[in-house]
Amino acid sequence: MSAKEEKQGQYVDYSLNEIEELIVQLSNQGMSPALIGLALRDQYGIPNVKNATQKRINQILSEKKLSTDIPIDLLNLIERSVALQKHMTANNKDYSAQRGYRITVSKIRRLAHYYVKTGKLPAGWKYTPETAALLVK
Repeated sequence: MSAKEEKQGQYVDYSLNEIEELIVQLSNQGMSPALIGLALRDQYGIPNVKNATQKRINQILSEKKLSTDIPIDLLNLIERSVALQKHMTANNKDYSAQRGYRITVSKIRRLAHYYVKTGKLPAGWKYTPETAALLVK
């Protein structure tokens, strides 16, 4: 047994299969990969999933076919744009919110261009406020 394996065994009382089952279980409860990592650290005493399993949480979820179609960071930006859009309909004079919305949409378009180029999104994927509202629901 190597020193690295001994070090991992000192802190984690779960086997690789048990950790993967916990990740799948937490994902089925609707948690994002970041929240899964926090829950594993705080509730189950697994400080680092990658050190324990040699895989990241996203890799485990994609192997189990539980990953989302849209990357999490892009989805978070889309949720923010929908919230800003809703706020701007109620407060049409809020110019700082309008600026924040434009900046958020710009970030979404740049990130979407990157994901289309790397193949994580389909080639014809475009951001529109109408489809964003449907994605968030």
